Amino acid sequence: MRTLISSAFISLDGVVEAPGGEPGYRNSGWTFKDIEFLPEAFEIKGREQQEAAAILLGRTSYEAFSPVWPDMEDFAQYKEMPKYVVSTTLTDDGLVSNWGEQTILRSLDEVAALKETEGGPIIVHGSATLNRNLSDAGLIDRYHLLVFPLLLGAGKRLFSGTDKDTQKLKLVEHEAYANGLQKQVFDVVR
Repeated sequence: MRTLISSAFISLDGVVEAPGGEPGYRNSGWTFKDIEFLPEAFEIKGREQQEAAAILLGRTSYEAFSPVWPDMEDFAQYKEMPKYVVSTTLTDDGLVSNWGEQTILRSLDEVAALKETEGGPIIVHGSATLNRNLSDAGLIDRYHLLVFPLLLGAGKRLFSGTDKDTQKLKLVEHEAYANGLQKQVFDVVR
């Protein structure tokens, strides 16, 4: 079984919306505003590219990343990696042509089936709605969180408000940085 890893930039109050400057959110770009950039705090992002064997995205994140990431040196290792997009509305003609193998999945059942295949870890970037649905369905195995020392209030959250049984997590890696960021890596306890 493949490991499904959720990777997120998250505020202290749980917001994951528009960290990189995406339009439509009042606090858009919060990851680089008023927070000193320390390369060591982002080491995990490079490691994710080394360790992942595939990327899983929701439609909205795919549509934000696919015009930009294929040509960015920072994401070069993701270019030829298989990409899976979970969407009920995206069609093949909505996929970009310069980003390697791409497959549209139509349901969480298809994500569960993908996890049963051979191969290395699958990483989820962005994709707030998809992350909430994957978490609620018990499909996420690990969380890579970069927690920013900010309270953003309203905004899309990483975790849903669904009433569900307690899900235990095991902290397997953590570090705090001089700029206030915290790296927290949790395995989901089954």
